[in-house]
Amino acid sequence: MSAAYRRVPAPALEAFAAGIFRFHGLPPLDAETVAHALVLADLRGVDSHGVLRIGVYVERLKQGLINPTPKLRALKEGPGAVLLDGDNGMGPVVATAAMRVALERARATGMGAVAVRRGNHYGMAAAYPLMALAEDCIGLTLTNGPALVAPWGGTRRFFGTNPLAIAVPAGREHPVVLDMATTVVARGKIIKAAKEKQPIPEGWALDRAGRSTTDAATALAGTPIPLGGYKGYGLMLAIEILSGVLAGAAVGPAVGELYDNPRRPQDVGHLFAAMRLEAFGDPEEFKARMDAMIQAIREGPRAGGTERIYLPGEIEFETEARLRREGVPIGPALWEELTALGREAGVPFPGGA
Repeated sequence: MSAAYRRVPAPALEAFAAGIFRFHGLPPLDAETVAHALVLADLRGVDSHGVLRIGVYVERLKQGLINPTPKLRALKEGPGAVLLDGDNGMGPVVATAAMRVALERARATGMGAVAVRRGNHYGMAAAYPLMALAEDCIGLTLTNGPALVAPWGGTRRFFGTNPLAIAVPAGREHPVVLDMATTVVARGKIIKAAKEKQPIPEGWALDRAGRSTTDAATALAGTPIPLGGYKGYGLMLAIEILSGVLAGAAVGPAVGELYDNPRRPQDVGHLFAAMRLEAFGDPEEFKARMDAMIQAIREGPRAGGTERIYLPGEIEFETEARLRREGVPIGPALWEELTALGREAGVPFPGGA
């Protein structure tokens, strides 16, 4: 890592972020919820969805485009399913509350699902399925987003990067945690590269004319490339249905942009689900089977040049353990931005001027 990066202890970074959100009107517990979600992303190496996002969240709070004190309410509910109105609240606040409802339903019925309308960008998707692991549940979330990607064969942007995340408990092994966009790369990684004035790899994005580009700023004006061609398009469509259409949220180009959007809320749609292991059998037997599968995958023959076979989430768990010891790396451009945001809110940035 470049020497230009400086490290901040995670608890100090989380306290700093929470202080900024309190200054901009969030109740203390909600401010802590947002701060925790962002710093957790940084700890797990998903820095495209970490404290990098504080600036745009603050800007939208200042413009009145996010409700700092939402009143979440159930529009429809049954034993295992709930439709929730997020009241345009901060994404991580609404998402955390929705996942808790899904887990409550799972405790009562074995499975719980919550669809959310009038949500906002909720950061790292894995943050919410991870909540299910402590309750011996499989957790899932899907979400739509601002239109960035054209349908297969089309030219008009319609779909977001439409990520999905699933967390599955194991025994002695790390849980399996899949968190992925349905584009080749999450747009946040392109945003991070543009902020740091770094190029992006070939194959991540196209420019406005549909040509491959390695310039991050040009890519932001263009479009990310769908994962797996027409199969990625199909997966985007399925997630759009299960998050936006099912919840009665905005769909396609009707979803408000997160950046450069001073006019309207996002009205993002989400889906959260929890499946209780004991509803399907003995949880410990399930975890033992997961361990056996993980070990069989890891111990299989390796392709040339491959030192280790990883399971989804394994790198992130190891990164989190390391960065909790070493501190979260912050690049110079983000360091300056966070310092300025802290100065405005009367919250000194840890280690900053």
